[in-house]
Amino acid sequence: MKTLMENEGLPYNRERNMSYNSRLAQELAKWAESKGKGDEIHDAIFRAYFVDLKNIARREVLLDIVGKIGLPADEAAEVLESRSFKEAVDADWQRCAQLGVTAVPTFVVNRYALVGAHPYEALEELVLKASSPD
Repeated sequence: MKTLMENEGLPYNRERNMSYNSRLAQELAKWAESKGKGDEIHDAIFRAYFVDLKNIARREVLLDIVGKIGLPADEAAEVLESRSFKEAVDADWQRCAQLGVTAVPTFVVNRYALVGAHPYEALEELVLKASSPD
């Protein structure tokens, strides 16, 4: 039986049995976003964690990801060492708390939210509901 992720064409390794602290990955992703590589790093981190079963809490794993998407590893190492994007990630977490986000993914449109992985039709319904006048 296919999982929802498989039905949507998202790669996923069912062998995953560990979870890792993603805080440094989040900080590095904020930095990559500032360099115009947000989509690339998010996709690469997703693949590393969910498909390749990599420990994204390890700096060497993150630096390898950065190299694969064409960002300078020396700058990335400095970002990780200095934690220069810590406050930006803290602000993201604070906003999530204010919005009531408790799980990933969560889709927020106006004052409506949809928590968890859902088929396209559910996302479409969320957008239509959020865009209709009360």
